[in-house]
Amino acid sequence: MHRRDFLLRCAGAAAAAAAGCGVPATAEPPRFRLSLAQWSLHRALQAGELTTLDFPARAAAHGLEGVEYVNSFFKNKADDESYLSELRRRCEDAGVRSVLIMCDGEGELGAAAAADRRRAVENHHRWVRAAAFLGCHAIRVNAGGPGGRDELAPRVVESLRALCDFADPFGIDVIVENHGGWSSDGGWLAGVLAAVDHPRCGALPDFGNFRIDGEHEYDRYRGVAELMPFARGVSAKSYDFDPVTGEETTIDYGRMLAIVLGAGYHGFIGIEYEGRRLTEDEGIRATRRLLERYRTGSA
Repeated sequence: MHRRDFLLRCAGAAAAAAAGCGVPATAEPPRFRLSLAQWSLHRALQAGELTTLDFPARAAAHGLEGVEYVNSFFKNKADDESYLSELRRRCEDAGVRSVLIMCDGEGELGAAAAADRRRAVENHHRWVRAAAFLGCHAIRVNAGGPGGRDELAPRVVESLRALCDFADPFGIDVIVENHGGWSSDGGWLAGVLAAVDHPRCGALPDFGNFRIDGEHEYDRYRGVAELMPFARGVSAKSYDFDPVTGEETTIDYGRMLAIVLGAGYHGFIGIEYEGRRLTEDEGIRATRRLLERYRTGSA
């Protein structure tokens, strides 16, 4: 093993161990923990009003325990140890944990050509290393590619297995989100994950993102239920809220969280606000208030 990779593994293990410190063994475990998906602030980030280095403090200001990065907001920094060290320090100062990195734009794991699939897998290697350095438990990848569901599935299975083999020594899970195309068919994606059959492979069920194409939308509650047996994270998508009840107007959060908790999941649920009516910070607060009601059982 290269010395650099060894150091990254050690750094990730140390950060992960530190994240679990300070909680009494007898403490009542929460129903779930709350993190902030960086995409919730994509307008501010794209406008240059916020940077990835500012992100941990913003999450802490919202009273959230964890951060979920999007690689496009620090695309050229995956191999920059000085930058990653500063980001890790910012998390420590803010008292938040790095949970995962959502990876986009690194090639299609289900590409038709074998060489393109290998390149896509290799493009994700740097994010595995970055995730380990930051103390994340996973990277989120996409199961995209051309062709019908039957021809795409074995290509994605092959790539996911190869990427999981690479990620395993780093202690990093490779989790797939329902994120358009056939991946938004919950049954198809669950079948792919079962076929990968690797202890590092899992799912990131998203309450939204179930549109397969311009005409077909998969039932979101069925899809989440199908993916929860593989869940290593959950993304609480939100768009808008009833001003009186505080409930999300598109998604039945009570029904969704019954599915999540019914599957025995008690890990991080990431807030991912995508609405336009509220500001990004208002949308994050509204989503957190709603999730808190279900976390405390007051809903």
